[in-house]
Amino acid sequence: MMQNTKDIAMLLAINHMAGSPSEGAVSPMTTEGLSALKDCYMKEYESYKCKNLKLDMSRGKPGPDQLVLSAPMLDVLSSQSDLAASDGTDCRNYGCLDGIPDAKQLMGSLLGLPAENMIVGGNSSLNMMYDTIARAMLHGVYGSPKPWCRLEKIKFLCPVPGYDRHFAICQHFGIEMVCVPMNEDGPDMDLVERLVREDDSIKGIWCVPKFSNPSGLTYSDEVVRRFANLSPKAPDFRIFWDDAYFVHELTEEKVPLLNLFLEAKKNGKEDMVFVFCSTSKISYPGSGLAAMGASFHNIQNIKMQMTVQTIGNDKMNQLRHVRFFRDKEGVLAHMKKHAQLIRPKFQLVEQILERELGFCGIADWSNPKGGYFISLNTQPGCAKRVISLCREAGVAMTPAGATYPYGMDPSDSNIRIAPTYPTLEELKPAAEIFCLCIKIATIEKMIAQASGQKTAPQKAYAIAQ
Repeated sequence: MMQNTKDIAMLLAINHMAGSPSEGAVSPMTTEGLSALKDCYMKEYESYKCKNLKLDMSRGKPGPDQLVLSAPMLDVLSSQSDLAASDGTDCRNYGCLDGIPDAKQLMGSLLGLPAENMIVGGNSSLNMMYDTIARAMLHGVYGSPKPWCRLEKIKFLCPVPGYDRHFAICQHFGIEMVCVPMNEDGPDMDLVERLVREDDSIKGIWCVPKFSNPSGLTYSDEVVRRFANLSPKAPDFRIFWDDAYFVHELTEEKVPLLNLFLEAKKNGKEDMVFVFCSTSKISYPGSGLAAMGASFHNIQNIKMQMTVQTIGNDKMNQLRHVRFFRDKEGVLAHMKKHAQLIRPKFQLVEQILERELGFCGIADWSNPKGGYFISLNTQPGCAKRVISLCREAGVAMTPAGATYPYGMDPSDSNIRIAPTYPTLEELKPAAEIFCLCIKIATIEKMIAQASGQKTAPQKAYAIAQ
């Protein structure tokens, strides 16, 4: 819905630039006309800057109201409590390298895996993923001909847009990243299958299969089955299945995800799969539980190396989570409370995007059913400018390019929106400023095109073909 004459002029300009003038328009939009339109939007922009706002949509953090939901967890253990796990282990003392049985059962039930296929770690699944890569570099994985650090080249497939911290791990270890485009049902599996079949230097692929970061899409059953049936040339290829949003629905609708581990097991390929999850956005990000699911061979291999690394993780925290949530149903009931708090935030952002941008087609965005992000695409070459304008107006956003390896988006168009942390009162002006910045950046590009200027080429990492 167009709100004012500026937006009407914007629509006319877009139609003229596309070569299809709107009814009633008599002449193409000149550079002067575009500049005048930009000046109108800039006046509105400057009024926001004068307010000295400090708004944050940069990271997917739970809001303070969400953290309050887990406050009773802090009281489930006391000096008078029975502090033993179900197998009699005293959680105050040493032991249980791979986690207490109760925690393994709880986390396994959430992932649909047997407890014996689980390792429960500390508070961070990212830490577990980093450690898994580090161990592979130093010692290889089960079935490795040699440690990865002794190989001439190591590559990982990276579906894009994707999670910046996955890419950071690869970059930290000098692992070459190969971009794979995302389709509506998951990664381009024709490309994935061909690449892993032909190149034994490809050792893994990163996946966020449910409510993917940042797009919010969930992999289809067909995509999961094709992953489970991969035939990689490298015997030590691994699928890093980061199921970060496995119980993070925004509505009452349960979005199913086929169980990759069980599908791979049907094909005798369960050694190929590492599954990760955590309660970071369920209980507390700073003191939750992280867990890893894997095959018998992988578990034994990892535990052998963990024996040197640690005596065990925080069993008191594991017991605390078990006593508070009790079982899978307890977790799901808790997550409904989370959804009630964050659903209005997603709805507000989506409403503002539709109101401010839906009329002119200068951006498109996802409408996720769960997870923590909305993925938006501007016109090519505009994302960095949008983020810069937002920053100057007091709105912090995830850096443009963060959803691609090396921070290089080849089209400079993808932006990740994180609506969960701000209050609704903070979110409204943040989203409105964001939309205004998209309009300004788009008009600036149109002015450059109208005057015959060439936009600066984007230095970017190529997407595999």
